[in-house]
Amino acid sequence: MTTPQSTPHPTPEAPQVAVRGEARLDVDPEIARVGVTISARGTDRTTTLADLTRRNTLALDLIKSYGQAVENLETGSFSITPEPAKHGRGERVRAYQGHVHLTAELGDFTALGELVTRLADLDLTRVDGPWWALRPDSPAYAEARRTAVGEAVQRARAYADALGTSLAALLELSDTGLVPPPAPVGGMRMAFAAESVDTAPPLDLEPQRQTVTAEVMARFTMTPPTL
Repeated sequence: MTTPQSTPHPTPEAPQVAVRGEARLDVDPEIARVGVTISARGTDRTTTLADLTRRNTLALDLIKSYGQAVENLETGSFSITPEPAKHGRGERVRAYQGHVHLTAELGDFTALGELVTRLADLDLTRVDGPWWALRPDSPAYAEARRTAVGEAVQRARAYADALGTSLAALLELSDTGLVPPPAPVGGMRMAFAAESVDTAPPLDLEPQRQTVTAEVMARFTMTPPTL
């Protein structure tokens, strides 16, 4: 295991310049996430669970029918909860409530508006989203890093030019932070308590641009200037 070398101290023969490079990119989102909560309620546990299973299957089949437009589909939490009676003694149960939460991730936004509208039209189904995002391996992150490094070099050269000299060597380059787009806040929510007779028109959803920022610190040596 090698020990890290300390940064050489600047001297008149090897003066140094330390700069910060920053980048801020606004890019189109690459994916959209939608949350779907399916519910069921009844006075009998078995019937409630059967209704929840049926509605969950309908929602899954609908989402899967969009094929490759849906890049990821996950089932999250599931619950079946008894509601105790407000009056009376013992452990009497008034009703049962069941919930299943799904998360769908789409890369094809042309199908998004139609899908969320059809999901919201299902019985006792709530739709949250969409939440726009970039993929973890998005080229936007690498582009932000390159831009930040380029700005650091350009800034250091400007300081060297102001002294009538030039950069000699790079001593250090540190990534002080690549900031992904902020976590989604709010989003659309639609919920219908019963089946709709008429099909609602697809929603017109405009993708929300994502902001990626990067920041680096760079240290260079310069050719000794003549002052």
